[in-house]
Amino acid sequence: MRISDLTKGKKKYVALALLFVGWLLSFLDRMVMNIAVIPIKEEFNLDPSMVGIILSSFFISYACMQIPGGWLADKIGSRKLVIFAIAFWSLFTIFSGLAWSLASLVIIRILFGIGEGFYPSASQKGISEFFPKNERSKASSTMMSSNFFGAALGPLIAAPLIVWLGWRHMFVAIGVVGFLLVAAFWFFYRPAAQTEKIEVKIKETNKVPLKNLLNNSGIWKIVVMWFAAGIINWGFSSWMPIYLVETRNLDILSVGLIASVPALLGGFATILSGILLNKYFINTEKYYAAGGMLLTTVFLYLMIISDSMVAVVIYWNLVFIFKSFVFSVAFSLPHQLLPKEAIGTGMGMVNTGAQAAGFIAPIVMGFIISATGSYDTAFFFLVACGILSTIAALSITKKDRKVSPQNAEIAME
Repeated sequence: MRISDLTKGKKKYVALALLFVGWLLSFLDRMVMNIAVIPIKEEFNLDPSMVGIILSSFFISYACMQIPGGWLADKIGSRKLVIFAIAFWSLFTIFSGLAWSLASLVIIRILFGIGEGFYPSASQKGISEFFPKNERSKASSTMMSSNFFGAALGPLIAAPLIVWLGWRHMFVAIGVVGFLLVAAFWFFYRPAAQTEKIEVKIKETNKVPLKNLLNNSGIWKIVVMWFAAGIINWGFSSWMPIYLVETRNLDILSVGLIASVPALLGGFATILSGILLNKYFINTEKYYAAGGMLLTTVFLYLMIISDSMVAVVIYWNLVFIFKSFVFSVAFSLPHQLLPKEAIGTGMGMVNTGAQAAGFIAPIVMGFIISATGSYDTAFFFLVACGILSTIAALSITKKDRKVSPQNAEIAME
C-alpha cells in the first residue's frame, strides 16, 4: 500500500470524526432547549401551547433550509458550508441566552435554525467527498448515530448547567464551544480538490434538472417514511421532559438523567443498525425499516397505557432502539439511489421531511395538551404517525431504486 493511500485513509476518518462532533454539537445545541424550557416556562409564565411554539420555532427555518442547503453543498462543496453553518448557529446559541421575551426567543430560535439547516446536507456531501461509494452507507450511519448521542448529552449537560449557571449562561457556554469547533474544521477538514479535466467535462455535460430529482418516487417515499418517524422523534424529545416533571413529579436533575438513556441506547443501536443493514439487508431495506417502525409503534402504545414508571422508561428505551432502524435506512438508502453529485440535494429533500416533523410535532402536541388536558391523547398522535411510517416504508418498490446517470449533477434550471 502506498503512503498516499495511508494518508488518504487517515484523512477520511479525521473528516468523519469532525463531522460526527459537528452533529453532536448540533443536536446538543437544539436538545438543551427541551430542558431549558422548564425554567423558561416559569419565568415567562407560558402555557403548553406557547411552549410548543418555542420548541417548534427552530424547525420551521431548519426545515426550509434543507433543500437550499443541499443544493449549495453540491455547488460549493462541504468545507465552506460546514464552517459557516457551525459559526452561524453557535452565534445564535449565545443569543438564546439573551432573550427577554417569548417573541424575542422565538425569533432567535428561528435564526438559529437557519444556521443549523445548512449542516445536514453539507455533512452528507462531506461523506461523499471523502468515502468511496461502497463505504458511504456505513460512514453515514456512524456519523448519524451522533444524533442520538447528542440527544443523550443534551439533558445530561443542560440539567446540571441550568442548576449551576442558570438557563441563560448555559446557552452562552455551549455557544462558545461551537466556535472552538469552527477552528478545528478550519485547520483539519480539507476535502481533496477535484481538478481532473475528465471530472469537469462530465459535470458540464451530465446535468440533471432539479425537477427530475423531485419526480423520483423513491426519494419521496423515504421523505414520508422519515417525516412520520420524525414526528415520533421530536414529539418524544420535546414533551417527555415536561411530562415527567408535571405528570410523574420528577425533579429536573432526575429528568436529565432518565432522558439521556433512551437517546444513548439509540446511538449505539444506530451504529449496529448500519452494520446489519449493510450486511444482511441489501435491496431489502424497506422490510428492515418497516419492521423497526412497527416495533416502535407497539412499544409506544404500551408506554402510553402503562401505569408503572419503570415500565414507561423501559418502553421509552425500546422505542428509541427500534426507531434507529428507520433512521439508518433514511440516511443510507439515498446514497444507493443517487450519484455523488446529487447527494446534497437528495439528502436535503429527505431531511426536510424530518425537520418539518420537528416543527409540527411539538406545536400540535402542545395544542392537543392545552385542548384536552391529556398527555396520553398527544402521545396517541405519535402512534398514528408510526403506522404511517410503516406503510410508507413498505410502499418502496424495485422501480423506485432506479438512479440518475453516474456522475450526474443537479442543476437548478
